[in-house]
Amino acid sequence: MNILSRLPVQSLVQLKFVSKFWKTLISDPYFKMKHLSHAKNDPNSQKLLVSQDSPYKHDMYTFCCSLSSAQLVEDEQKLDCPLNFKPSGCRMYCCCDGLFFLGVYDGSYEHFLLWNPSTRESRVLPRPEYLNRCSTYGIGYDVTSDDYKILKIDGNVLDDFIMPYEILELKSGSWRNIGKHPDGRIVMSSLWDQYPLAFVHSAFHWLSTYQYMTRSYYGCYVVSFTVSNEVYREIPVLERMCYVSNSGTDQLGISELGGMICFHSTHIHQGECTFKLWVMKDYGVKESWTELLTIKETGLRLVRPKYMFANGEVLLSCGHSQQYGTIFRTSKGPFGLWPQRYDTYQVGFAYT
Repeated sequence: MNILSRLPVQSLVQLKFVSKFWKTLISDPYFKMKHLSHAKNDPNSQKLLVSQDSPYKHDMYTFCCSLSSAQLVEDEQKLDCPLNFKPSGCRMYCCCDGLFFLGVYDGSYEHFLLWNPSTRESRVLPRPEYLNRCSTYGIGYDVTSDDYKILKIDGNVLDDFIMPYEILELKSGSWRNIGKHPDGRIVMSSLWDQYPLAFVHSAFHWLSTYQYMTRSYYGCYVVSFTVSNEVYREIPVLERMCYVSNSGTDQLGISELGGMICFHSTHIHQGECTFKLWVMKDYGVKESWTELLTIKETGLRLVRPKYMFANGEVLLSCGHSQQYGTIFRTSKGPFGLWPQRYDTYQVGFAYT
């Protein structure tokens, strides 16, 4: 089993058709976890999946490249959509363990899918009861129930009404409402771009805000939601990390890098962007927040960390103030494995 668990996913998919024994073995939850564990610890298994969108066309194609290759590798993949219509667009919301949660558009109507790009398998999921433009999603694995769960939260720091949070368990196949976090509000999209919920230590994480007495500045803290018992916690941040004005020139976000919670801020002043990235080295301990890097550059906006390489370098997704699209670059400069195109909006996730 040790040798079998180190094979590529494509080889395992072929073996499932050899015999009933192989299919049963490869489908066993223990084997799946063992295979996933090997893949996560193998740098050669890490990939970047990118969905591209331009002002001129919408399609259902994604592009994949290895994060360990020395040269550019583009693997164009077509989503085998199980729906009975030709999709007009697609949005990748979040991913976990190589499973991607997608929104697929049929004109003005959005359908939801779970997609595995390694096996090319997909599954139609029901729509949440409540949807709006501020909906944010995360997907994570609950080891206690051996099930993947998708959490949807909604909110706006300027609105008094916040729609219920909803969670979907793949085994049940249905959404249900859960209690909202009692204090604070999810960050607003005009101040903070919409990020996937960060899944670390078996919990989802996002930012919540409060307003200082002067009402000119917002502060924030990290909210965590444990998937096993559905309990909320608050994780404090250092005051200097998130003290931002309400002028709309700051963007904040929470992500996962190397199994750690990271906090990133983008401040834009007179065209110059200052991007800061912090990591929490000891989970839940306020004093363990450590500034990892700072980038100052003219024209950048909406900078998002995507992946941390073994040498500590960070892969970033960046927008430009004068261009439509996004590019991928590293904390030290251009990302040589991916074309630098500002005419295309690109959404990418690192996955195993």
